[in-house]
This record gives sequence, structure tokens and C-alpha cells, in this order.
Amino acid sequence: GEEKEKRAVLPWVTVRHECIGLRSYRVSPFTSVQDVKQLLYEETNLPVKEQRLTHNGRMLDNSVQIGTLVPVGSPEVSVILEGRGLKGGGRFGQTTPPLVEFLKDILRRYPEGGQILKELIQNAEDAGATEVKFMYDETEYGAESLWSPDMAQHQGTALYVYNDAVFTVEDWNGIQEIARSRKREDPLKVGRFGIGFNSVYHITDVPSIFSGDQIAMLDPHQTLFGVNESGQCWNLKSDIKEITELADQFAPYFGMFGSSDQTIQDGHFPGTLFRFPLRMKPSQLSGNIYNKEKVLELFESFKADADTVLLFLKSVQKISLHVHESDGTERMLFQVTATENTDDKLERPNALKILGQAIDSYSNSVPSSAITCVTYQLNIETQDETAKETQRMTWLVCNGVGGRGMCAELDSLADDLKFMPSIGIALPLTLFNREDQGATSGFSGRAFCFLPLPPGEESETGLPVHVSGFFGLTDNRRSIKWREVDQWRDPAALWNELLIITVIPRAYFTLIIEAINRVQIKKDQDFPLSPTGIYRAWPDPKLVKSRWKPILQPLFDELLQHQVIYSLSESWVRVDQTVFSELDTDDGISETVINYLQSSGMQVAKVPSAVDFVLAAYMTQSGEVRKVTPSLLRQVIRKSRHTGPSQEKLLLLEFALGDANYSDLIGLELLPLQDETFITFSSSVTEKDAIYIASDEYPRSLYPGLEHRFILESIKPSVMDSLKKAAKCRGRPCTQLQVLNPERSARLIKEILSTAWPARDFKVQWDPGNRELKHPTLSWLKMIWKHLYIYFADDLNTFEDMPLIPLVPLEESTHTESIRLIKMLNVEQVKT
Repeated sequence: GEEKEKRAVLPWVTVRHECIGLRSYRVSPFTSVQDVKQLLYEETNLPVKEQRLTHNGRMLDNSVQIGTLVPVGSPEVSVILEGRGLKGGGRFGQTTPPLVEFLKDILRRYPEGGQILKELIQNAEDAGATEVKFMYDETEYGAESLWSPDMAQHQGTALYVYNDAVFTVEDWNGIQEIARSRKREDPLKVGRFGIGFNSVYHITDVPSIFSGDQIAMLDPHQTLFGVNESGQCWNLKSDIKEITELADQFAPYFGMFGSSDQTIQDGHFPGTLFRFPLRMKPSQLSGNIYNKEKVLELFESFKADADTVLLFLKSVQKISLHVHESDGTERMLFQVTATENTDDKLERPNALKILGQAIDSYSNSVPSSAITCVTYQLNIETQDETAKETQRMTWLVCNGVGGRGMCAELDSLADDLKFMPSIGIALPLTLFNREDQGATSGFSGRAFCFLPLPPGEESETGLPVHVSGFFGLTDNRRSIKWREVDQWRDPAALWNELLIITVIPRAYFTLIIEAINRVQIKKDQDFPLSPTGIYRAWPDPKLVKSRWKPILQPLFDELLQHQVIYSLSESWVRVDQTVFSELDTDDGISETVINYLQSSGMQVAKVPSAVDFVLAAYMTQSGEVRKVTPSLLRQVIRKSRHTGPSQEKLLLLEFALGDANYSDLIGLELLPLQDETFITFSSSVTEKDAIYIASDEYPRSLYPGLEHRFILESIKPSVMDSLKKAAKCRGRPCTQLQVLNPERSARLIKEILSTAWPARDFKVQWDPGNRELKHPTLSWLKMIWKHLYIYFADDLNTFEDMPLIPLVPLEESTHTESIRLIKMLNVEQVKT
């Protein structure tokens, strides 16, 4: 019983080897050594007949059962592997894993989804195609005349991809060299039939290609065309006999996208047609079953960013999605087209020619000290046949390529990685969308590597433009490599950071300057961007994601030295020529202040808050940013006087008082007097220059004829309050303004009396209200006595010698005749 129990525990067999390390297998006690060798072969590719297994120093025969070797009371047995190819003279060499395993690994890394279609667009772009069509086709083709009966399962529903370029010899070779992308030789070919193409194995087990004069089929499972044969190809000319005989086999390639019986006669198809029969049952390669729903899902995910897919492509200008139903009806579901600038059809082709020359120069190591930038307008139109809607958007695109010798580190990485320092930047100009006009407001800048990177946090830049670059991507082509995430020493990650800081700022700068040029040239025409709309193209430092922040300093350093500010007088000026207004333009004061500053030769501008923030943060080196402030206004008025109407003067005064810096009012001719004139604020405080502020205790009616000594009473209460403060400022007056007190009031009353009776007689003749003689009125005298009674009840000395005492009671009836007034004398004088 005990023996049985031990047998019931499945033993482990551990194989040790000096090169391959440890391998453990859980096996049944009845497993033979031969079986273990088979397991080892599957893992290491070392052929069974070349393996020698030894246990405690003795060589094991293939028929020995593992159970007989397991020591009593132990669950495992240890054996040592020696192989002829591994020790002594024999086979040697690194082996690749089986093809299927290799592809499975690629599929694990390459997600399915819209990315698959993008890879195929990228292949077409690299081949120089101008158009790409995708078609989901439900046609079931005949299964009689086939290469082999096994082919029947691949004669049904398929995804077709067409483009109008023809395979080159390199392409035919490239598609067969699975892991080594051809793009290494030609830096501008991004993954042409490299790893990316293999993502089609998510959909199919047997991809095929018809291009030029060849039809080829790939079979990674190596079951259709014979042992270890991973594909087959036929030539339209030399294999025409077989092609004609196996009519059903080749039927799927004719009658489709311009391929016809004529094509067979010509022996040449002027384009490329990929056919991917959908996987109907799980295979070794993938368990992914594909059907109509899943293909249409692929189409939908393509549509999600279809409006930008053509933005940075140089060749492909049209992509469409089609369906061919089983009943034979065919319809287009969706199409996106890129068209040239309507005003200038040659703008883009010419720009791309210049760019191409710069790229060649870089590849051929021609030194250049400048980044070559070209800019063009591009219209992108999407037509959704299902939703029956068309959307058209205009972009301004700037492409830049670095010069050889500008950055040694960049150059050497470019040569090692076979990369090209090229960057594209696209600014949305409009959205001609019927439903909603302001759709650009929700714009969010994304990163592209020619094609948009998959949507999500990773690809958002926080910039108001899209940025495409020849970036080093992670091996699943989903995101840009960064040093702290991927690897500090990863050359592609370092390349990305250098590319961003060297080429982007210049291309971005060029884009903004070009946008300004276009706004100016097309003032009367319909350039879709308004002058102030250009500020939308400026990055907002607060929104930019940290990885992209390094572009800001070099971009603004350059931008802020150019005429990029649009002034309120509608001209483009540099920051240092401008004063910036944060005032609300609708308000009367601001309007007056701004008009006055402009009329005295200043350029005033109003900018969005993000631009204000940039000026504050990035103008530090090159002097201060001037703002419209009370202090600036006072400075300008002192230099060039204000000659406008008094209503304007009052508004300017109100603004000039805004920061309560009253001593800085000196020299401004803005002080409003009751006689409706304005005089200059001065620091002189001699009595005769003082300007008084009346109050309830000292109403202005007490001082007739002194309008030129009083502030205008009708000014705004807030302005009056400020002027009162200016009169009291810092203990000692800093202007000639004075607030009345008893002593000053007395002085003014004396002034009025001595103006009326300069001759200082004891008795004077009074003709109340006589304007000519400047005699005060009857009611005034009454008011004065009331005033004296309130403020000078204890002591009338101040008014000594003033003619204030009437010799008759002041009856109303007497006001027609003249009255005599006598001087007030104090007691001492009366005695004498």
C-alpha cells in the first residue's frame, strides 16, 4: 500500500545543463527517457538523437522509465544533459524559434484594432501610393480547382486592402524577411513590411499579395505548400498556365479594384492588392475568430481619428472603406481625402520637393547650418456615407528637417538608428462643420509618428497643434520611447528628446510666423484664422504635458523677438514695442486711456491670459513687459500733453489716480477747477497757489468769485475722495490741494472782502450784489454771520478790520438802497 501511495505522487524530473540551465517537467512514473528527450527538443531544438542523459554518472537508455530512477521518499529525480552539438565537435549555431512562435510573440505585442489598418496605410505611404482602399468582401469563391483541398477554407470572406503603388524587388524580399525591417536602409520607410505588417495575423492565417506581375501567399503554419514551406508565389507571365488551370484558386484576385481579365493578358497589375481571408477557426497562431462585426469594428476604430490620418502623409491622399455583401451589392461606407490649398494648388507639391531635397542632403551628409522648414495649407474632407455627413477642415502644416552638423549627438544617433530628424506640426484653421461652429475649441494636440498614435493619455501633448516626428517608438508602436520610462540608455529614447528640443521649436516658430504672414496677405480674403485667433496657436505653458515642456523656452525665445503681437490699431508689433492692456475695453475710461496712448504714438495690445502668462514667464531676459497702468499714463501725459475735451481729461484723471500715488501727479495738467478750466498739479504750497476742496462745513457758496481757487464740484464722488486723499497725503501736502479749515476759510473771506473794498476805510459803501464792483449779496452776509457764529463764536479776532457790520438791520426791503458797513474793531481799538 505504501509503495502505491508513493507512486501516486507524480515525480518531477529536473534536467541540468551548463548552457541551457535547469529545466523541470512533471511527468508520470511511466514516462520514458525518450519522452523526456522529446520534451527537451520542443524547448531547445536539440534533436533527440543528439541528446545524452546521465543519472549519477551513468548513461540512460531511451527505454528507461523515470519512476525507476526516483529515490525513495523523494518527489524528484535529477539528470544531466550532454549533447553532441553542445560539447565536443558537432552541430552548433543559434536557432530561431519556429515561425509560428515568433509571430505569436509579435501578435502579443501588437494590439489588434485600428492600428492594423494604420500599419497597412503606412506600408502604402512608404511605397509612394496615393490612394488606399479597404474592402470587407463576403464573396464565396469556388473550391474546385485549387492548389490543394486545404485551400478551400480560405476562399471565403476576406478583408482586401488595395493601394496604387507596385511592389519593388526590395518589397518582395522585405515581406519575406520577417523580423528585420527593410526600413533600416531607407530611414524614411517607417516599418515597411517590418514587424508592423505581421499584425495582420490577428485577422488571418494566410495573407496573400498581388502586385505587379506576382501573386504570393504566406503560410506561417507551413501546412499548405509542403513541409517547412512558409509560402508560395506565382508569376503572371511564367506561371500563367498554372494560374489559368487553378481558376478557382486565383479568382479572388481578379475583378477587384481594377484588376480584370485584361490584367492577366497584360501580365501586370498596376497596384498592390492584399487579401486577408478571415480566420474562421482558432489556429496555432491565434485564437482570434474574425467575422463581419469585428471587421466593421476595425473600420469604426479607423474612423475615430480618420480626420487626421492624412495630415502628415506625403503620398497617400485618399483612403476609403468599402463593403461587398454576399448578395453582390457593393457600397462605400466612408472616405477621407486630402486636397491642396485652393488658392495655390502648387504650394504643397513645391514644399514637399524642397523638403525632399533637404532629406536627401541630410542622408548624404551634406552640412547645413539651418533647419529647413516648409509650410502649406491642407484641406481634409471626411465623408461618412452611413451618417450622410461631410466634414471639412483646413490645416496649416509646417514640416521641418534638421541640418547636418547642427547637433553632433543627433547626427550620430541618426546614423546608428537610421532615423531622420524630421518633424511636422499642424495647426487647425477651421472646421467647416454644418452643425457646430466652434468645434476647434475642444481641440487637443496629439503626437504622431507620421500616423496618429493610438488615442489616450499617452499620445496627448497639451499643445494646441498636432506634432508628428520621426520618433523611436516602443516595440508595439503604440507610444514614444522616453528615457525614464523605457531605459535611460536607450538610444531611441535619447533621440526622441533631442529631436523634440532641436527641430520642434524652429518648425513651431515658422508655423506661427507663416500663419501671421497669411493673415496679413489675405486681409480681405477668407483666411480662416482671425489675427487674434493666432494666439490660439501659442502653447499654454500651464497645459503642456511635462515631456513636451522643453520646447517652450527655445520657441518663445525666438517668437518674442518678432512681430507676433496684434495691436489694437491692427498692426503686428514686437513685444518690446507694445504696451499691454488688461483693461476692459468696453468701459469709457479704458477706451479713453487707450485712445490717448495710441494718439501719442504708442502701440497698445490686448492679449489672452495664456499669452499674458507667457510674457510674464519668458520675457525675463529681454527687458520688462510694459502694461497700461496709471503710472504709464502719467509718464506719457507729462511728456506729451493732453489736448482733448475736458470730458476726456476727467476720465484720464480718474485712471491716473487709480494707484493712489499722489506725489506722481505733479506736472499733469489735469486738475479740474470750478471755473471749468484745468491747471497743472504742482508741489508748490504757497497760499496763493492753493486749490481748495469745499465741504459741508465750508460750502462753496461762502466764497463767491473764487471759482478759480476751487476744485470742480461736479466730478465723480470717487475722484473727489481720491483728490481729498491727495490733499492730505502723508501728513504734508504733496500737491497744491487743500481741504478747508477755519483759518483757510477766514483767509478766503478776507480775500473776497478786500477785493470788494480794497481801500480799507472804516466805513464802506455797500451795493449788495453789484457784479461790477464785486460786492457780495445780502444773503451772503447773512451766511457769513451764521458761519462766524458756528466756527468763530469764541474769537472773532481773525476778522479784525473786515467790513462786516451793517449800520442798519438787514431787512429784505432795504436791499435796493446802498447800505453802509463798518469794520469790526477789537476792544483795544474801540477804547482808543
